Amino acid sequence: MNEVRRCAAGLLCAVMSGLFVVGCSSTHHRAPVEDRRAPAKSTSPSAADSRREVQSAAPAGTDNAGKPGYYTVRPQDTLVRIALDNGQNWKDLARWNGLENPNLIEVGQVLRVAPPGVDPSLPGTRAVTVAKAETRPLESKPAAAPAGGSAAASTSASAASAPPVAVGGDDAVNWLWPANGPVTTGFDEIKSKGLAIAGKAGDPVMAAADGRVVYAGSGLRGYGNLVIVKHNSTYLTAYAHNQVLLVKEDQAVRRGQKIAEMGSTDSESVQLHFEIRRQGKPIDPAKLLPPR
Repeated sequence: MNEVRRCAAGLLCAVMSGLFVVGCSSTHHRAPVEDRRAPAKSTSPSAADSRREVQSAAPAGTDNAGKPGYYTVRPQDTLVRIALDNGQNWKDLARWNGLENPNLIEVGQVLRVAPPGVDPSLPGTRAVTVAKAETRPLESKPAAAPAGGSAAASTSASAASAPPVAVGGDDAVNWLWPANGPVTTGFDEIKSKGLAIAGKAGDPVMAAADGRVVYAGSGLRGYGNLVIVKHNSTYLTAYAHNQVLLVKEDQAVRRGQKIAEMGSTDSESVQLHFEIRRQGKPIDPAKLLPPR
C-alpha cells in the first residue's frame, strides 16, 4: 500500500511539473507577432514638407528685385502708400501688376512702380507727351495796346491772368495755398514731409492746383481722412486730417476748389497736413507756393 502511495505521489509530481514547464514556456517564449501589412501612405504633407513648400514659393516678381522702376514690399506697406511714395495712382499700380485685389500684397513681393514704356533708369524720365504748339502767320503783328494804356501794361495784365508757362510743361504749375491759417510746423523731409497749417474745424481745404483726385479715404495710417490729387506726371499733393471729404476718386478738380473741411482725424489738433511730392519725393511746399 505504501508503495502504491509513493508511485501515485510521484506521478502527481511529474504531471504538475510538466504543467508548470508548459505554462512557463507559453508565458515567456511566445512566438513574436509580425505585422506584414504595408504602412499606409499619408495623404497630407508633413510639417517639414509644408515648410519646404512655403520656402520654395517665392513672392511674385522677385526676379525684378532691385531694378529701377520696381519696389519690394515691406511690412506695414499698403498699395496707397507705395503709390504716394512713387508719385503714382494706386489704381495704376494695381493695373500694371495685375492685382485683382489691391488689398492683398505680401512682404517680399516686387511691384512695378513706373509706367510701362518708361525707362526708369534714366533720372527724371517720364512718359513722353507732346505739347500743342500755337501756329500763326509770319506776318502777324503784336496786338495794339488799348486806348489809354501802354503795350507793356497790356502784356503785364495778360501774364497775371494766365498760368505760368515753362519748358517741359509738368513743372509749370500755378500753385495756391490750400488753407488760410498760419503754418505751425515747417517742412522736414524725414519727419513731417510737409506743412502743418492751423485752423478751425470745418475751415475750407482747397485744391492747390488743377488736377485729378487719385485717392480719397482713410486707409493710410497717420493721415486720417486724406485726399491725394495728381496734377501731372511730376506732381502730387496730399491733404490730411480732414473731418469731411468733398471729392471722390477720379474726380477732376480746379485750383482753389473746396475739396475737404479741416479736421483732426489721426491728429492731436485741428490742422491741415499738406504735402507736395515731386515724382514721389516730398519737397518743401513753401518753396513753390506763392508768397503770402
